[in-house]
Amino acid sequence: MLTWNAATTWWIWNSTDVGAVSAILANSLLMSIPWMGFYNVKKRLGEKWGYIALICFWLCFEYIHLNWELTWPWLTLGNVFATHPNWVQWYELTGSSGGSLWVLVINVLLFYAIRKYLTRNQDRKFLSMTLAILFVPFIISYLLLLFQPKYEKENVSESPNIVVIQPNVDPYQKFEAGSQQMQLQKLINISEKQIDANTKLLVWPETALNLPSGIWEDSLRKNYFFSPLWSFLGRHPGLELYTGLEGYNIYQENNKTKYSRHIPGGDDYYDSYNSAFIMNANGPLISYHKSKLVPGVEALPSFLKFMDKYFEQFGGTTGGYARQDERTVLVAGNSGYKIAPAICYESIYGEFLTNYVKKGANIIGIITNDGWWGNTPGHKQHLNYARLRAIETRRWVLRSANTGISCFIDPNGRIIDPQGWDKEASIKLAVPVQANERLTFFVRTGDVISKIAAAATIILLIWSITVLVRKKFAKAVKTV
Repeated sequence: MLTWNAATTWWIWNSTDVGAVSAILANSLLMSIPWMGFYNVKKRLGEKWGYIALICFWLCFEYIHLNWELTWPWLTLGNVFATHPNWVQWYELTGSSGGSLWVLVINVLLFYAIRKYLTRNQDRKFLSMTLAILFVPFIISYLLLLFQPKYEKENVSESPNIVVIQPNVDPYQKFEAGSQQMQLQKLINISEKQIDANTKLLVWPETALNLPSGIWEDSLRKNYFFSPLWSFLGRHPGLELYTGLEGYNIYQENNKTKYSRHIPGGDDYYDSYNSAFIMNANGPLISYHKSKLVPGVEALPSFLKFMDKYFEQFGGTTGGYARQDERTVLVAGNSGYKIAPAICYESIYGEFLTNYVKKGANIIGIITNDGWWGNTPGHKQHLNYARLRAIETRRWVLRSANTGISCFIDPNGRIIDPQGWDKEASIKLAVPVQANERLTFFVRTGDVISKIAAAATIILLIWSITVLVRKKFAKAVKTV
């Protein structure tokens, strides 16, 4: 587990050395728990139930790792097929947990097949079943792809279109005082060159709007610093901007939230946010505050609050961010786009994003800043995981990444117009507004496989503990 984690997520080091070591060690330890459970169940209930337990325990672990406070599901087994979306078109039925189940079952069956071969105990029926489980999902996937609508790039000069901006701002200089005016003007200049009369939605990346001390969200329209932004939007009255923003809000004692922190020397409280906004020339229209916060960087789990004073050593911001507990679909009224906002690594949470689609979202809007890790596999992995979200929901994905890779992804997981790493770029595409209103099975039911595995885990654990207690009781009676 340690080798796997270090070999695949070593790039976290480029952002935070202490955080990288902590994440790799913690994740390796957590991944060992299903194997310890497998060992004990196999010893008590026998080999057959031991391997069934291994599959159930691992799937249960992945599900917990998606939903608890110390979440870090980057290495969910089903994610491995993100670079081969044509193999897993059936994720619209199962989500990525279906891929995890496939990997686990195939490995267990191949282990048995190899062992049977080595012991000359060959079983053709068993081998046939193994090959069927290995290859049938490929056939199902290609059949689904065959009947899926084919999305071809349309003529952007004749149809309403979306423009996505990749400003390529150094993330380590982005929040330095005095650089914000230049960043804003850069975003406006790149946008002006690409948008046309048919552009209805403009997309800027995560924290594209920022100030050294944050932005007071409730007074955003009155902030003189953003006068160039309102002037720009005023020149394009039919345009709406979907952008990231680092902000805060002020509260009194009677309306503070459970995340609010006291402002020293006064009676007020504040919440800091990693936000997404839709705005036009009149000001902000609707906002969303990031819900899935990166543990140790954007928020500390409640059971680790004793480490608060060491927080910044992990690359975190003092106090962390407040999170939004409910899902908000960002409706761009002029265009008809209903955006499922995904800020940074929220895009790796499949079931989480289905809640937006059930509320009417017809497009997934990923805004991110992957520049913290440098030119390493991290930003490529993050991009490819977005392809799985497109398949699971059968929705278009637009992706604005500060330093790359920005692109569009069609509902079959095909990447369109990817922009290279560390380059300033803009892309434009006519994305169908109502291309597909169908709710996939995965959207309607959620992660059924993981929930069944969690229930099976509880049953297996109770059974295993019962057998252990009975054996100890029988041994005690025999001794007496």
